[in-house]
Amino acid sequence: MSRDDPFDDAATARAVIAENGTLTGWNTGAQRLLGWSPDEVVGRPAVRLLAGADAGPAPAGPRWDGTLTLRHRDGHALPVWLLAHRLADDGDRPARWLVVTPLAEGTAPAPDDPPDVAGLMQSPCAVAVYDGRLRLRRMNAAMAEVVGLPPERLRGLTLAEIGGKPQSEELERRLREVLATGRPQDVHTSMRTDGGQRERAWLARMAPLTDGEGRVHGVCLAAHDITEIHRARERLQLVNEASVRIGSTLDVTRTAQELADVCVPALADLVSVDLLDVADQPGEPPSPLTAPVSLRRIAHRSVSAGTPEAAAKPGEVQSYPAASPQADSLVQGRTIIASSGAGSLQRWLAWDPVRSARAQEFGVHTTMSVPIRARGTTLGVAVLTRFRRPEPFTPDDVLLAEEVTARAAVCIDNARRYSRERETALALQRSLLPRTLPRTAAVRAASRYLPAARSGVGGDWFDVIPLSGMRVAMVVGDVVGQGIQASATMGRLRTAVRTLADIDLAPDELLTHLDDLVVRLSEEAGDQGSPGEVGATCLYAVYDPVSRRCTIARAGHAPPVLLPPDGPPHRVPVPAGPPLGVGGLPFEVTEVELREGSVLAFYTDGLIEARGGDADAGFRALCEALASGADSLEESCDRILHALLPAGGAADDVALLLARTQGLPASRVATWDIPADPALVGPIRKQVVDQLEAWELVEASFTAELVVSELVTNAIRYGTPPIRLRLIHDATTLICEVSDTSHTAPHLRRAKTWDEGGRGLLLVAQLTQRWGSRHTAEGKTIWAELGLWEAD
Repeated sequence: MSRDDPFDDAATARAVIAENGTLTGWNTGAQRLLGWSPDEVVGRPAVRLLAGADAGPAPAGPRWDGTLTLRHRDGHALPVWLLAHRLADDGDRPARWLVVTPLAEGTAPAPDDPPDVAGLMQSPCAVAVYDGRLRLRRMNAAMAEVVGLPPERLRGLTLAEIGGKPQSEELERRLREVLATGRPQDVHTSMRTDGGQRERAWLARMAPLTDGEGRVHGVCLAAHDITEIHRARERLQLVNEASVRIGSTLDVTRTAQELADVCVPALADLVSVDLLDVADQPGEPPSPLTAPVSLRRIAHRSVSAGTPEAAAKPGEVQSYPAASPQADSLVQGRTIIASSGAGSLQRWLAWDPVRSARAQEFGVHTTMSVPIRARGTTLGVAVLTRFRRPEPFTPDDVLLAEEVTARAAVCIDNARRYSRERETALALQRSLLPRTLPRTAAVRAASRYLPAARSGVGGDWFDVIPLSGMRVAMVVGDVVGQGIQASATMGRLRTAVRTLADIDLAPDELLTHLDDLVVRLSEEAGDQGSPGEVGATCLYAVYDPVSRRCTIARAGHAPPVLLPPDGPPHRVPVPAGPPLGVGGLPFEVTEVELREGSVLAFYTDGLIEARGGDADAGFRALCEALASGADSLEESCDRILHALLPAGGAADDVALLLARTQGLPASRVATWDIPADPALVGPIRKQVVDQLEAWELVEASFTAELVVSELVTNAIRYGTPPIRLRLIHDATTLICEVSDTSHTAPHLRRAKTWDEGGRGLLLVAQLTQRWGSRHTAEGKTIWAELGLWEAD
């Protein structure tokens, strides 16, 4: 750079000294000051330039200034005021010291000198004036206080030389732009200006200084301390970020982790969230709290990878005594700060040697314990720790931590209440669904129920109901909506189906009665001010292992899938029927013949619509999964759910019921046509006894003979021909059925002492496991079941 260049740095004597005291830089200004050329001093110890023998103590901190007596090349001593900045290691160059001094003190400015504006010198705002070479011409008292150095010593230095920081170099670059363009600029920056340990935020306003003809002769720099405004903006931004990021899910652990993530590193270097361990105390946490307090670590976050400073792992439960900050803040219900400067941190860490060792290892100097409270309930504590940031927590930091923690506390409490209510709803639904499926001679069944991944419980249900005559009913349904209300409605409908099934209604008649019930439930909901109507779908099927025929009706529900023993799966063509709750519309019945070993799949729409809502694609996937193996029904259920449901679970609850049909051999069934003649009851009893001997059921002959005699006699006396008797033999049950064409149902009555009759059905009820009647297309059937036991 030439001497004629207005920005020639020869106006400043500048030297660079390495950490070991060796001179590594020497500019032209330094040669002008002391006469030494760069070749004579660079690479040699800087202490040789001192005229005195005592160099004094090594400078401490990021900046030093003072007067030293230096040795000129011609031998004379020269007192020089020096300003030294310690420059940190920037990757390309190691740590070093930059030493500067102006070569000549400024002279008194002329009254008409444009760079000097006397009015600015009296301003309470920090003001500095730089001339056309961007050398300091003057600064007022406010700026001298900001810089922390006497103005007369700095006159003639550039801004970068005065500041000695990367931010100073950037400000000097912007000053040069203002000088060249004549346009003012505002620059926001953050730096330590007076050698302090805490950075402050500044607004540097730069304006050109012109003469009467508009020529730029210098630049005026006004520095405004906006630290409090900047910190207020940061606090507001943190609160806003907390409101957005915390509580994204209704998961306690995730919410606690979001609290820790938001506060690091904006507010603390380490944050841990511990909640009261109430695993052995269901319900609300105890109040008031007393020490010791058991806390479970839910989440933590550190500026260091892996959080090595944490003394507990997530999920770990620790007991905190009264001396700990966690217990103190929870018991007192307020935020507590402990710092090494006040001595309170050492007292609080004394109870735990592990924590004390970690604090010393990582340099922890301040910790803050903030109780997590929501709706008057104490949930836990958030502990914020600083070890990398040098400044302790301020009162504003306490307010900010309490504000963020309060927002997180509401979210944690919501998640906790949701989890508890969801578990309650799931327990309710599990109690309403069958825990195990009955083993019947008609089918072997397996089932699965999965609640919705997000919304939890719903109104899906299934059931397998044994009926008379070895028959079995299979039902699957879906109540519109989700939550406890849907589960409660599901329970009412399932109970109604079981009640209607017990009176052996045909599938279409059962759905008609169920439709009436849903209509009444909708009316009740409207009368109580509940939004929306109650709606549901249902499929009801009855399988008879004797005839191997299955009767099916559905109310707006998806049709079942049939997998024959030797063919591909396909839909069973069942008329859809209206959904339950429409009212007044009929339901149609389909009857199909099923070979032994056929598999029927009943399901709700949550299964086939789980992936993208495409029911047709879900149905094809169901068929493929159903036909992909001949393993057990339990394994088939697992394979179907794995194939159709996404990894995170379905958006709707899912019910699946698989049933493999079994046929009853013809040798296990005996049928007789009964003449309407009471005199022939005796021969009928004899035929029944002979049949039982052929089935090797002699031990049941006496009871069966009495039951058949009573049922046949009643049919002859009160029924309408033709009359038919049928015996069905299973491994554990003997069923006696008497059918006639009369639709009059029998009823049990208690005969008086002098009555000659009326004890037949009472006798049947006492001798059998259960008995009843069912209506058929031709009339009615009265049946009774006898349990079979092996002889001791």
